[in-house]
Amino acid sequence: MKKAVICIFAVIGVAAALYLFFPSEKGIRNVKPLGETIICFGDSLTSGTGASFGMDYPSQLSGLIGQPVLNAGFPGDTTEAALKRLGKDVLSQSPKIVLITLGGNDLKNGVPKDEAFANLKTIVEGIQAKGALVVVGGISVPLLGRGFDDEYKKLCEQTGSLLIPNLFEGIMGNEDLMSDPIHPNDKGYQIIAERFYGVIRGYL
Repeated sequence: MKKAVICIFAVIGVAAALYLFFPSEKGIRNVKPLGETIICFGDSLTSGTGASFGMDYPSQLSGLIGQPVLNAGFPGDTTEAALKRLGKDVLSQSPKIVLITLGGNDLKNGVPKDEAFANLKTIVEGIQAKGALVVVGGISVPLLGRGFDDEYKKLCEQTGSLLIPNLFEGIMGNEDLMSDPIHPNDKGYQIIAERFYGVIRGYL
């Protein structure tokens, strides 16, 4: 009897240890993605405004993982605009892992927070329905952020997507990493590529 009790507690202890050391997949949807294509979907931060040719973050990410990465970024995109092209640019491309950078233009243009994140949730869930893993690059703007940073967290908790809370951390405001007040330069995009790579490498 004592041995049985000891075994039960040992199993519980191992399970607890595994939970503490490997919590990242808890609640994450599509940890074994079904598609074939790694897609970067977003606005000018994805398309590479401010980068030299071939130095946008999707291109640099491609070099890090050693396989093609589709750049589906479009400058100026809001979540509403991105939602309209979701089918053609993402869902039809056999998505395996989709990295999203959206919301910055909604924030800049004064789009209501609830509207922006309703669009973003529809985008995320549409991608997940294809069996793909989703990673969201969040933004955090002090004082002027209108609570967008908290909404990114809520979105990812609700949908089971992965989150980089502040993709611009240490980049925004650093003139060595920025091409203009909004967009990174080659070095800045390298950091963004490395941040996304750090999140997805275990799912490739």
